[in-house]
Amino acid sequence: MSNTDKSKTTVDIYGQQYVIVGTESQSHVRYVASLVDNKMREIGSRNPMLDVNKLAVLTAVNAVNDYIKMKNQLELLQDELQKEKD
Repeated sequence: MSNTDKSKTTVDIYGQQYVIVGTESQSHVRYVASLVDNKMREIGSRNPMLDVNKLAVLTAVNAVNDYIKMKNQLELLQDELQKEKD
């Protein structure tokens, strides 16, 4: 599949079906959806009184927090590599 070809992938996240349209492979989309589903279930099991909307927002906050931490780590490692080259 070329980078401009879009495909539709149906996934199940927290008991709801979603059709995801994008250029990523269907296996990648399913993997991402499974990670989101797992995180929602993890957070939901610790906070059973949360409604789905709040649970989704907390899941997004957790995901973005993890992303920022990894991005910062990557930048630190890139800086270290650059210093070693100089």
